[in-house]
Amino acid sequence: MTPASSPLDPDRNCPSCPRLVAFREDWRAREPGWFNSPVPSFVGDAPRLLVVGLAPGLRGANRTGRPFTGDYAGDLLYETLSDYGFSDGTFRADPNDGLRLTRALITNAVRCVPPENKPTPAEIHACRPYLVATLAAHPTITDVLALGRIAHETFLRTVGEKLALHPFAHAAVHRLANGLRLHDSYHCSRYNTNTGRLTREMFRSVFDGIAAAIEG
Repeated sequence: MTPASSPLDPDRNCPSCPRLVAFREDWRAREPGWFNSPVPSFVGDAPRLLVVGLAPGLRGANRTGRPFTGDYAGDLLYETLSDYGFSDGTFRADPNDGLRLTRALITNAVRCVPPENKPTPAEIHACRPYLVATLAAHPTITDVLALGRIAHETFLRTVGEKLALHPFAHAAVHRLANGLRLHDSYHCSRYNTNTGRLTREMFRSVFDGIAAAIEG
């Protein structure tokens, strides 16, 4: 794991969002062996692809300290990243598995786990500077994958785009004024895959488009 360095990520005891701080402290008391802190980005060398999720899962990244590590969403995401050449090594849902990203960076719109996986608009806004800093620090990024509508809208607001000009739709691709391409996907959560809202084939079709855009 190669976390981005400050100020790209919040401090371990970031005080910005009182509700998230209280939730964090509660889980630190319940599970002192868990990460229970703002989860840093997972960064590969010279990333071309930025993957943006909503927030750490309680028993996933909040437990392990690496985005999308420790829950089903990560199983599907990292399998697909590997198949398309965006990671090197074997994913074992453990931040010490030695997995490396290649040409990719994974982050969340909100870095702390929120109650019921539902951050408030104010919490999303408070974390936005870290996404701005992450983009500025990695000028090699050409393509962005937004996992779900909230990540999509958060990214658009971050780069100053009007939401009405870029409606969220699975497999949609948006060309932004800053030159980036924004790719949309339903979130790769267990709920979405169990209900059939997102299938493995649907997710891979989005990556087909990403790979073609980057390699083209």
